[in-house]
Amino acid sequence: MPAGDDALGVDPRDLSEEDLFRELHTIHSSRHETLRHGPDDALEHHTRRLTELEAEYLRRYPQREVDPGRVRAVRRVSRG
Repeated sequence: MPAGDDALGVDPRDLSEEDLFRELHTIHSSRHETLRHGPDDALEHHTRRLTELEAEYLRRYPQREVDPGRVRAVRRVSRG
């Protein structure tokens, strides 16, 4: 992650597992309020940080547990 004005916080690659999970919990918890009430720059910052953290989670856990029930539910919705 580049330093400077575009920096969003600690590079997710440098976070311990515990810190990554805490950051993900915090950002997911604040998402709704940021979406509804945050100014555009705050929403953009939030979205970029959320994307970084989730990408790091997926990098660390490519074989994450997937709930088969959720997969079927998505397919039903997307088919119409």
